Formats: sequence, C-alpha cells, structure tokens
Amino acid sequence: MFLEMHILQNFAPSNLNRDDTNAPKQADFGGVRRARVSSQSWKRAMRTAFAADSLLPPEDRGVRTKRLLKAIAERLTALGRPEDEAGQVARSAVVALGLGFDSKNQEDTQYLVFLGEQEITSIAGACEQYWEELLAFKPEKKGSKAPPAVERRLRGTLDGGKAADIALFGRMLADLPEHNVDAAAQVAHAISAHKVGIEFDFFTASDDLKERAEGDDMGAGMMGTVEFNSACYYRYANVDLGQLARNLQGDTQLAQAALAAFVRAFISSIPGGKQNTFAAQSRPTLILAEYRDGAPQSLADAFAKPVQGGSEGLLASSVHALDDRYGRLATMYGDGATGSWVATTEPESVTALKDKLVPNAEALVGRVLAASPYGGAA
Repeated sequence: MFLEMHILQNFAPSNLNRDDTNAPKQADFGGVRRARVSSQSWKRAMRTAFAADSLLPPEDRGVRTKRLLKAIAERLTALGRPEDEAGQVARSAVVALGLGFDSKNQEDTQYLVFLGEQEITSIAGACEQYWEELLAFKPEKKGSKAPPAVERRLRGTLDGGKAADIALFGRMLADLPEHNVDAAAQVAHAISAHKVGIEFDFFTASDDLKERAEGDDMGAGMMGTVEFNSACYYRYANVDLGQLARNLQGDTQLAQAALAAFVRAFISSIPGGKQNTFAAQSRPTLILAEYRDGAPQSLADAFAKPVQGGSEGLLASSVHALDDRYGRLATMYGDGATGSWVATTEPESVTALKDKLVPNAEALVGRVLAASPYGGAA
C-alpha cells in the first residue's frame, strides 16, 4: 500500500532553488519551459521541518554530516573520557567502520554520511566496550587493521538506528553498501503548471557613511542582478508503507509517527532559497492525499498542456486541470484508491474529486492518519 500526496502551491516572485549560476532551476515539460524545485531541495526542507516544527524527537531523526569524528568524540568526552583519548578512539572507530577521511581535511570523512542519532550513540557505546583495543589501533600506519571483533561490533551498529528520516529518504554508504537503506518515500521534482520565464531584478545598495559633500560621487555603493520567477507548482510524493515499517524494524508506532511527520512536513515545508530577498511564504492551494493499493500514479500529465490563467485565474485553472486529469485516469483505469481526501481553497473548481472534499488541511491530515494501516493518529 502507498500513501500518495499531490499539492498545488503558488509562489509570488521567488528563487526557491538555484542552479550553479544562481538562477531558478528549470525543466522542459510538455514542450515548454517550466519552473522547477528539485526533490533534494524539498526533502531538505522537510527534514528541517521535522526538527523546527517538533514533528519528530531528536532520537528518531538522523544527521547528514562529514563531522562524524567530532560527533563520536563529543559523546565519549560526555561520558567522562579524556579529550585526547576520545579523539584518538573516535578516529580509530571511524576507520574500523570502513570509512575514510578527506585527503585535505583529516577531521572530515570523505563524504557526507547519513546516520541516526541512535546509531552514533551506539558507535560511542562500542567505543566504550573496546576502548583499549581502539586506543592501541593505529589507523595511520599502512596496513594496520582493527581486531575483527571490533570491526564486527562497530559495523553492527549501522542498523538505521530507527531514524525516521533515514527510513523515509534512504541512504547510500559507498564503502558499506550492505548498510544502505532503500528509501520508503519518493519525492518528485516540483514543476510549474504553466510556462515560466526568468526575470531579472536589478538592485543597487547605498553606502550609509558616504559623505554628502558638494561634488562627492553619490552613486551606488554596490549594484547587481538577482534572477527570479513566479510559479504555481505541482508537487507529488508517495510513501511505500510496507518499506517504511521494514526500515523501522517493524516498529509500527514509530512508523505512524514518521508518516505523520512526512504528511505534515510535505504540506508545510518551503525551501529556503533567497527567502530574505523574496519572503515566498505561500500555503498550498490544493492538497490531495490517497491510500492506493498497487502502482502509484502521478498527476503531472494534468499540466502537459500548460495551464492558462484565463478568466478564472491561474489557481482555479490549475485545480481544474488536476481534477480533470484525475477523472480521466479514474475512468480509464478505475479509481484504485482505498481512501481519498481533498482540501482546497478552490472547491468550486473540482468535479471528479468533489465527493472527496474535506473542510481544511488539518481535517485532511486527521483523516489520513486515522486511516493509516499502522493504527491511529500520531
């Protein structure tokens, strides 16, 4: 069974997710240029919301970092171990885990590692258990290896740590593929429902301390351009509920909490790109949530023909296009949903989805969680 989420969300001038030239990301779809926000950007915003909005406690979250050495050493010193020994043992533990260090910065791992808070705590516990062995291990010596029992113990800590964000979004450890986690969630790149071009904001900044004396050059102290666009995005994601429970070691209570955090964060989160410049803080116009047996289905093709605002406006036209596509798919393939709920600011624009309407976003979240196969609201 899958939970699917579909959102329409309109943003005034903004630059939520930039490319390597600082321009808003774009994509071709339906033969025209669209605004785009990458799935990585929105997943990062969701993970930030898990913490900022207290959707998940720290022990049920993960951290993505190159500073694993520091994280382990800090836990060891908190347990009363001397700082110099804690750093040495932590370094030995990182190497015994099978991870290497950055060639330019020996305090950082070679790449970002995504570990649960409980996993890091477990690594510290293994360091405590094998303190003398790790202290004697000299990883800087070529050909040196930690005792096999130590390696097995340390690598045994990499079980996902019941971290909800790792369970949802997965992880890849290049050097330890047996400890990779298959993501339970798929998040699509958000694309605009309509054709979008990029605009340029030419800005100037004044020097507040510049003398206003006669003959002084009163020109700008700084000038430049910022690229932006404005778009109504279609956003889509799904969660494989069976995979989520497996990733969380069968803990259905935690799976329910993870599902609740995912639903709430997918609705509320907004990428942080250029927010101080544009304050692009918009709520979704439409939220559709469905439980579906079998293959999930995106509704992106609702916008293969770019939406035109027309007399009803861009928001209502986008809602109408999504509703029409949903109805056509239901006619051709059957509904296929075991539960469906829609909340929208444009209820007059829905026909195929009309019998699925609920009063507001919170009512939708409540219905989704109450119908969860994990059992009850979270």
